[in-house]
Amino acid sequence: GRMKPVIVVHGGAGRIFKEREEGCRAGVVRAALQGYRVLKQGGSAIDAVEEAVRSMEDDPHFNAGCGSVLNEKGEVEMDAIIMDGKNLDSGAVSAVKCIANPVKLARLVMEKTKHMLLTDRGAHLFAQAMGIPEIPGEKLITERSRERWKKNLEPDSNPEEFQKDLGTVGAVAIDSEGNVACATSTGGLSNKLIGRVGDTACIGSGGYADNHSGATSTTGHGESIMKVVLARLILYHMEQGMSPEVAADTALDYMKTRVGGLGGVIVVNKAGEWAARFSTKQMSWATVKDDKLHYGIYAGEKHIKSIYEALASERE
Repeated sequence: GRMKPVIVVHGGAGRIFKEREEGCRAGVVRAALQGYRVLKQGGSAIDAVEEAVRSMEDDPHFNAGCGSVLNEKGEVEMDAIIMDGKNLDSGAVSAVKCIANPVKLARLVMEKTKHMLLTDRGAHLFAQAMGIPEIPGEKLITERSRERWKKNLEPDSNPEEFQKDLGTVGAVAIDSEGNVACATSTGGLSNKLIGRVGDTACIGSGGYADNHSGATSTTGHGESIMKVVLARLILYHMEQGMSPEVAADTALDYMKTRVGGLGGVIVVNKAGEWAARFSTKQMSWATVKDDKLHYGIYAGEKHIKSIYEALASERE
């Protein structure tokens, strides 16, 4: 059967500072339009989510790829995952340095190895073997990330305060064949310990995709997300008959009451119904379905435009 393709993206849950709002909005809209173009041309859900996430990794407004936050030593270490709902194949990388697009490397792990997750030095060697260009670590570091890192080093600072502006990026999609996929990518927590891996690279926490139920990508406090295996929990609720929106809210509510964790999720089910829900103050998100673009940042905020109008303003 021919499905109507759908893509949903998020640019991270947390607190989005006023001066960054426009950039975040524009960034998720651009990513959603790019992913949707792949789907409209008959491309697969997996290609669409990779493309959407790559777009946000390249955008310094988000904590993924260029613009990633720095660890305790002032370096960028990134995590990413991608998953195919057709056969539950997945690829992930953690603590990778000096590459522009961790999501591309995750895709190669999925397709070119028998493994699902490569870390640190092994991921680096694999990237070299696959001919992925290495870029100087400096290239990924923005002025803003370095400023924040310095602030967090001050003796009276509270890095936890800054964690609220997280900016993990992710995408979920369903293609015209009815296949679903998810992808998530992040620079992690500011001033994290070296080698810290959060929820993003972990299957079932940072994302999950299964044609039998749907796909989801998460953002928020990684350790809390891992405790409740948030992405898989949402799909479980949908398997019990909940709509994407109710499943997302139920799982986020459980994470909040059980472990005090806040976050956000994007969801698409096998029927092409979608949701973008969050328990934080904000989450930048965008969706394209039926040639209509929906997007927002604040709870209850939802702009709707035709994609033709949106694409015209992209070109200006």
